[in-house]
Amino acid sequence: MGKTSQRKGAAGERELAEILQRYGYDCDRGGSLTFGSVADITGLPGIHIEVKRVEKLNVVEAMEQSIRDSERMRDGMPALFHRRNRKPWLVTMRLVDWLKLYRTTSEQRENSP
Repeated sequence: MGKTSQRKGAAGERELAEILQRYGYDCDRGGSLTFGSVADITGLPGIHIEVKRVEKLNVVEAMEQSIRDSERMRDGMPALFHRRNRKPWLVTMRLVDWLKLYRTTSEQRENSP
């Protein structure tokens, strides 16, 4: 990976971490010097975040990386956060994981006063 790609990736991780922080989540960038020992962004409980900030993304390969890393790190459901230039952030998850997440959220809403 070239220096320009690395800088763009790091900038994407910082941008996403800042957005999540504005929404009240205590998220931080894993950092480029961790060499895959932590997720790209940490602090979203139960979610393993893989960040891709590219124009052409192979979603299947990127999601496979997120799945592998989440299994290795045991830090939550794999989620791929990605965006292109001048486009909004998107999130890709496996349906089974999304259903678990949605079910938990729905149950919490139903049980709240």
